[in-house]
Amino acid sequence: MKSEWKTIGRFSPKVCEQLGWYVYLYIDPQNGKPFYVGKGKGNRCFVHLKDQSGTAKSEVIVRLKKLGLSPRIEILKYGLTEQEAFIVESAAIDLLGLPELTNAVKGKHSLDRSKAGVAEIQDELSATPVEVTHRVILITINKLYRPDMPLPDLYDATRSAWKVNPERHDPEFACAVYRGIVRAVFQVTAWFPAGSTLKTYEHDRYRPEGARDGRFEFVGIRAPEKVWRRYVGKSVRGYFPPGAQNPVKFVNC
Repeated sequence: MKSEWKTIGRFSPKVCEQLGWYVYLYIDPQNGKPFYVGKGKGNRCFVHLKDQSGTAKSEVIVRLKKLGLSPRIEILKYGLTEQEAFIVESAAIDLLGLPELTNAVKGKHSLDRSKAGVAEIQDELSATPVEVTHRVILITINKLYRPDMPLPDLYDATRSAWKVNPERHDPEFACAVYRGIVRAVFQVTAWFPAGSTLKTYEHDRYRPEGARDGRFEFVGIRAPEKVWRRYVGKSVRGYFPPGAQNPVKFVNC
C-alpha cells in the first residue's frame, strides 16, 4: 500500500523549542524536486503557504493549490545556531543549483567558500585586491557566469539590464564580477533603456518590459589592454559590503 505524505500547518510550542534554527525545503509533489530552500525557527517554514507576493516561489505554490495539491515541506537540518543555518542553507542551494530553485539569491554566505571548480577556487583564493582608479561600475553576474563563457556572452550577461541612473553616474568602464573577482572589463560607450539593444539573450531580465521598471543596458567594447590587465583576475570584494544584495556598485562615479 502506498503511504500518503503526512502534513501539518504548524509546530507545537514544545517542538519549536527543540528545533532551534533549521533549514527547510519546499518540494513539488508532482516530481519530487525541491523548488525552494529556506532557513528559520519556530513556524517559519509554514509562512510561505499563504504568500501572495507574486514571486517565483509563490507562483509555484499557487499553481499547486489550483491543482488541489500542497508543497511538501521537509526539514533538512535542525538544532542549528543562526550562523550554522546560514551556512547549511547556502550549501544546499549550491548543491541543488540556483537555476533549479525559486530562490532569488543564494543566501547570506553564498560567496563564502561555496561550490566552484578547482581552477575557480585557485583564482579566488590567490587573487590580489585591486584599487579601482577609473570611473567604474562593478556588475556582479554570479547567476549567469560560466567558466567557459565566450567573451560575447560574457559581454551580454554584463551589460543588461540594471536599475541604474545613467544621467547621475557616468562610468567609463564596466567590470564583470563573479565571486568577487573581475572576469572582464568593457569600455562603456552609451546607455539605453533595457531591451533597446539586447533582445535575444534568454533570461528574464532581458525582456523589453525591463525598460518600464527603470532598467538600463549599456553598449561598449573590450577595454584597452592596459585597463584589462589592471583589473581582470583581481579581487574587488572590498568594494562590496558583507551581505550586499545589490549586484551593481559604482566606484569613483
